[in-house]
Amino acid sequence: MERRTIGAAALEVGAVGLGCMPMSWAYSTSEQRGEGSLQAVHTALDTGMSLLDTADMYGPFTNELLIGRVLRKRRSDAFVSTKCGLLAGEQHLVANGRPSYVKRACDASLRRLQTDVIDLYQLHRADPEVPVEETWGAMADLVAAGKVRALGFCAVGARADRRAGTRMHDATIRQLERVQQVFPVSGVQAELSVWSREPLERLLPWCEARGIGFLAAMPLGNGYLTGALTTGGGFEPDDVRARHPRFTAEMMAANQPIVAGLRRVARRHGDATPAQVALAWLLAQGRHVIPVPGTKKERWVRENAAAPDLVLTAEDLVEIGALPGAVGSWE
Repeated sequence: MERRTIGAAALEVGAVGLGCMPMSWAYSTSEQRGEGSLQAVHTALDTGMSLLDTADMYGPFTNELLIGRVLRKRRSDAFVSTKCGLLAGEQHLVANGRPSYVKRACDASLRRLQTDVIDLYQLHRADPEVPVEETWGAMADLVAAGKVRALGFCAVGARADRRAGTRMHDATIRQLERVQQVFPVSGVQAELSVWSREPLERLLPWCEARGIGFLAAMPLGNGYLTGALTTGGGFEPDDVRARHPRFTAEMMAANQPIVAGLRRVARRHGDATPAQVALAWLLAQGRHVIPVPGTKKERWVRENAAAPDLVLTAEDLVEIGALPGAVGSWE
C-alpha cells in the first residue's frame, strides 16, 4: 500500500488506516465478535493498513485490550494511535484534561495495548475546565519520557449544520495555535467525507501549510456512503445511528443522490465500489490526508485497503465535488 507521513517527524503509515471503534463501541453490539474483529485487524496489517486508531473510552477500555492482543505479536507492523481526555459518564461524555489524569491514562493505555510506546497520542477532547496548554504540556512530558512518539489533536464534535461546523473548526484552529507554542502537533483528526466537507475550508489547509497529518474520521459517513445500508435503518437500539437525525428513513432517502453519484463514478472504474470512490476522493485532497474508516469485518477491510489503487480522473473529482450537500442535521 502507498505510504504517507504524519507530522514533521515524518512518521510513516499506510495511506488508509483502520478505525477500531466499531469493534467495541457505538455500533451494534450483537455484531461485535472478538475473534472476527481480531481477524479484521490482522488483515489490515497484512494489507499495509498500519495505522490502528483506538481510544481508552471505546468500550470503555475493551478496544485497547483487543488491539493489545494483536500488538503482542505484531507490534512492528502497526502504527498505534490512541486517545485520552474523554470519559464515558452515566448520561454523557465528560472531558478530563488534568495533567495528573493524562499521565495515569497513558500508563493504563500502555498496559492494555501491551506496548512500551504509543506512536500517536491524541487529545480526544479539550477540557473546558483546564487550560489546553496545561493538558498539552503533560502530553509533551510523555514524549520526553519515551512513552509517546508524537502528539495529535481531535476535532471531532457535534455540530448542527455547516455554519456550526465552520465555527467549531475555527475554534479548533485557535486551540491548535495555542498548543503549537508548547509542543508540535503531528496530527489532527476530524470528520471529513463526501457528505461532511467543512474541514476543506479552513482546517485542512491549515494542517497542510504546517506539515501536519490529517486523519479523516468517519470517511464513509458512518457507513452511509458505502451504499450498503438499508434506507430506514433497522439499527439495533444501542447503535448510535438509531438515534441519529441523518439516519431516519426520510433523511436516508433524501441523501440518496450522494450515494448515486458515487456509484456513477465507481461504474467508470470497473469493479470499484462507492466506498472506494469516497476514500479515493479523500486521498486526492492532499498527501497529508489519511482516511481512517472504521469497521469490524474483514471483508470491508479488504475493500477499503484497495482504495489507494483507485486513481480518480479530473472529471471524477469535479463530479464528486458537485454532488449535493447532505440533508439533515448531524446531531
